[in-house]
Amino acid sequence: MTSKEISGGIIRAVLTLTALVLLLFVLSKISTIIVYLLVSVVIALIGNPIVEFLKKRLKFKNTLAVITTLLLFIGLIIGFVMMFVPLIISQSHNLSLLDTNSIQKNFNTVLLQVNTYLANHNIDILALMEKADLTSKLNFNFLPTILNSVFGVISNFGMGLASVSFISFFLLKDKIRFQYIFRKVLPDNHEEKILTSVEKINHLLARYFSGILLQLFIVFILYFIVLLIFGVKSAFTIAFICAILNIIPYIGPLIGTVLAVILTMMGLLGTDFRTEILPTSLYVLIGFTIVQMIDNNVSQPIIFSNSIKSHPLEIFLITLISGFLFGITGMILAIPTYTVLKVIAKEFLPENKVVKILTKDI
Repeated sequence: MTSKEISGGIIRAVLTLTALVLLLFVLSKISTIIVYLLVSVVIALIGNPIVEFLKKRLKFKNTLAVITTLLLFIGLIIGFVMMFVPLIISQSHNLSLLDTNSIQKNFNTVLLQVNTYLANHNIDILALMEKADLTSKLNFNFLPTILNSVFGVISNFGMGLASVSFISFFLLKDKIRFQYIFRKVLPDNHEEKILTSVEKINHLLARYFSGILLQLFIVFILYFIVLLIFGVKSAFTIAFICAILNIIPYIGPLIGTVLAVILTMMGLLGTDFRTEILPTSLYVLIGFTIVQMIDNNVSQPIIFSNSIKSHPLEIFLITLISGFLFGITGMILAIPTYTVLKVIAKEFLPENKVVKILTKDI
């Protein structure tokens, strides 16, 4: 290899790295637009079956079907905001969920009461926690972060709603035109395979995202009922936070259950620990465990097995690996990303033995 070739390779590497840095910089600056686009794509995936239903069954024109579908989504969003957000805000203030210091103080009070109760049974929980250095590792910042993120989205509600509605409208209305343009830029020798992959991905992800929304709603309702039955204060907000955490596969429900027990105990401060706080917390723990059993044996199998055609063990391993490699974000994105890769592999590597086994139901 000559010095000229080496210098040329170095220059190409530097230019490539510079282009990558610039791309990342631009993406960071337009991150809000990217979020709007991704949300619009999800809405288009969920809304497409509704548009097709309105066109085929009710004989709506394409534009009218799209407008009706978007109005339905907008109505649901505005209804949620008007009905529930004021309730969440008021209950969050009652629980001091927007003040990390108050959360920490209430948690320490609960911990002292638990320790006093267990000390009477010769168990020193504070000593165990100090030995494990657990109290210093507890960080309640994620509670106000979750709520503030929701409120932040709502504060930019007008701009976001208008942008997402505009993008979603054209994604649904001009779907055929976008497909035509997409066809034109595809290489001729792979056009059929790519189009088949896109169609399957669109179908599977639409069912997946619809199923996720339904799952979260069902879990939220069940959590809310459990908390109402046992008279827990701020039941709506606690159920809402725990349902949102359910988006994180496997770990989210566990965190939500522990969090619900802690918030229940914090809400009962000032009452007798042995006769009020402890029994109610145990009932909430049992209730949330039952909800998770229902979710794990009914909701999730329907979503994973029927929607994306993957075995639960397969999904568990992919989610676990993604969690180790990319953290919580990886766990959330693992299933839709894996579904896309499976569809592409089936179209382009149909004779591969591993691909055949993993994609036999697609």
